[in-house]
Amino acid sequence: MCRYSTTVYYINGLLALNRMNNNWKRAFAIIWSGQFFSILTSSLVNFAIIIWLSLETGSAEMLAWAAIAGILPQTLIGPFTGALIDRWDRKRIMMFADSFIALCTLILAILFWRDIAQVWHIFGLLGLRSIGSAFHMPAMQASVPLLAPTDQLTRIAGVNQIIASVSQIAGPALGAMLITIWDIEYVLLFDVAGALLAVTSLFFVHIPNPEKEEGKERDILKEMKEGAMIILRNRGLSLVFLYSVLVVFFLVPISVLFPLMTLEYFKGTEFQAGIIEAIWSVGALAGGAIMGAKVYKVNRVALVNWMYLLCGLTFLLSGLLSPDGFVWFAVLTAIGGVSGAVYNSAFTGLIQTKIDPTALGRVFSMFFTFSLIPAMLGLIGIGFLADGLGLTTSFILSGIIILIIGVAAFLTPSAMRLDRQG
Repeated sequence: MCRYSTTVYYINGLLALNRMNNNWKRAFAIIWSGQFFSILTSSLVNFAIIIWLSLETGSAEMLAWAAIAGILPQTLIGPFTGALIDRWDRKRIMMFADSFIALCTLILAILFWRDIAQVWHIFGLLGLRSIGSAFHMPAMQASVPLLAPTDQLTRIAGVNQIIASVSQIAGPALGAMLITIWDIEYVLLFDVAGALLAVTSLFFVHIPNPEKEEGKERDILKEMKEGAMIILRNRGLSLVFLYSVLVVFFLVPISVLFPLMTLEYFKGTEFQAGIIEAIWSVGALAGGAIMGAKVYKVNRVALVNWMYLLCGLTFLLSGLLSPDGFVWFAVLTAIGGVSGAVYNSAFTGLIQTKIDPTALGRVFSMFFTFSLIPAMLGLIGIGFLADGLGLTTSFILSGIIILIIGVAAFLTPSAMRLDRQG
């Protein structure tokens, strides 16, 4: 949940479980190999960039603006990309998106190598990567129901959370280590190599596209409206989306403050900041293992709501810790990781089973757009709040509000009935 916006879109690429293909294990292994290294190197480079910005600026506001640069383009073009994804070949979309991201990272590495890179170049890279992600993320998630049995979607999301968590455990630790022994231009090249490997792996597998109605007139604006109406016509589903958007408004801003919380409030080192990122992923690994172990007959809406409460509580308690409470901060971070993984699995599986595969690209794009717009506003505010009132105050306020949202979600009958088990 707290980290899901920066990691979950890569994970669904591991789902080559084509039930119509007797070689699904081979396809799964090929996609897994490429996506694993892509996720690992992206995690490594993303954390190295965060550390670089933290050391160069020491400003929560600067980190917030960097996060905004990474999501603004995706927010602006998201509704259009969803309609295009439902039209075009999803495999090719993923390949071109990864290639574009690799090219942008390579350009930034060259700028650092020539010693002319500035902070705004970092922001530019994050913005261009966001454009690639605006296509890559929904295409991945929209392909999942075409690759796996419906009753396995939530479980598969849990299994893939495990794979993502392994990368997120190793990535920050490697990023923190490499940024201290190598110049950042050489660290960036890892992301280029990972993206190219992911693209190469996709050449060897088949990812199906949904059947299209022959002779139907295609209007991108009309299709965008249809994607929004699919959500709005279902009151329970629209409320589940609304609560998730509200929670993201307070989660995303806090997620960028974890390194500063470690470095400034707890007076930790860059290595300890990397450890916190890894510990979050250890919790996510445990949560993914729980969700991937079996198919649970549980109301996924209720499960999502419980995760809101759990994550809000970890934020609240983290903000109440004393400066010598780093160990407890690590424990709470791990618990937050568990809540994030369970949330991701339950929410993603819920949407994939309630929406027709032919419209999933539009629905996921709409959700990401409506989530990221308020998240950007939150990022703008959190920079001023953290620099003005303090990091701990930011954690406390966000935690309390998320807890209130979780309680309100439980008290909404139409949403709770959406996934009621027989």
